[in-house]
Amino acid sequence: MREEDGKHDLSWWKSEIITKWANNSWRFKMENSLESAIFNSEKDKPFITCLKQKERLSALHPDMSDSMINMKILRKCRGELQDYVKCRCVEPFPKEDYINAMEYIITRTRIGKTWIRNLMESKLIPNISSKENKPVLKCHKCGRTSHLSNICMKKTQINDVQINEEVQGSEEKDESDQVSAVSEDTPVEYYSIEKITAFFEVTEVHNHLLQYSEDCYNLINIQDAIMCKTKSARGKGYTAGAPCITSILMNDFEAKVNLDTVAFFTFMGNDYLQIILPEWKNHLLQLEGFHFGSSSNNMYPLGILDTNLVFPHLAGSVRMKTEIVVMDNCASQHISLGNYYLNIYGIDINNHKGINFTI
Repeated sequence: MREEDGKHDLSWWKSEIITKWANNSWRFKMENSLESAIFNSEKDKPFITCLKQKERLSALHPDMSDSMINMKILRKCRGELQDYVKCRCVEPFPKEDYINAMEYIITRTRIGKTWIRNLMESKLIPNISSKENKPVLKCHKCGRTSHLSNICMKKTQINDVQINEEVQGSEEKDESDQVSAVSEDTPVEYYSIEKITAFFEVTEVHNHLLQYSEDCYNLINIQDAIMCKTKSARGKGYTAGAPCITSILMNDFEAKVNLDTVAFFTFMGNDYLQIILPEWKNHLLQLEGFHFGSSSNNMYPLGILDTNLVFPHLAGSVRMKTEIVVMDNCASQHISLGNYYLNIYGIDINNHKGINFTI
């Protein structure tokens, strides 16, 4: 400005400075900085903070006295620090006195400082010895540590007749004599053709075979099933079921799937497949030597379609590699998903709030 305007007297420079800086935006900025500048004894230094506040107040209020300026600066301390500084100083609170008093109080005491809780001290150190001395829980039926007796698959022996110890000892002695005699006189080839008979529990399930009942099974310890929902009125039990139709994605097409836990395989009709995949005949695998049937009529297979079924879900969708048997005379407009997803993938499909099936 001096190079452009040349030399002028002090009054001219004063008016120019007021014109440039003493406007509404400048005053608004200075007032906001004055109100937001609260003294923090842990971050700010008393000397620098008090001088900045004094310059701001002098610029905004040039006619304000020094004692009033010092009082406004002390109000920015707040809390106990403001009271302690007023007690150590005498009015009209000279600038040097209250600055020295603030520095002395901050350095010698913890007045004006915030207490921070040490979270590491409050955390309990885990007792390692207690884990080592913890007793091992075992099943009372079979003696294993992998499960407890409430979920044990071993039969519970009720009214078991105790055998006399003397008779039992004599039987064991006879058996040991027989084993020793067989081991001495029997040739080695006898053990290679020895028949091993395995006795399975009633609850053991073969997923790939049909179940047949035998008279030798003794059903004991029969318990009533626990209901998760309120039972319907007598004669209305058929109304307690839930729908088993859900939506999936197949070949980027939204299709309907029947979650059929009774069906052994997955199948669909060729008419419904024509809507989803018009070129399905080019992707079929041959199927020979198998006969299929339903409760209503015979089913004529055309081939096997190897595709992916995507089950959408908010928490994360699931894609399953599925082989679908295409039927010629199937009139259903949905895919019947067999129960192999429980055997192969181990996915349990539950009904969520009685609306849609979710994985």
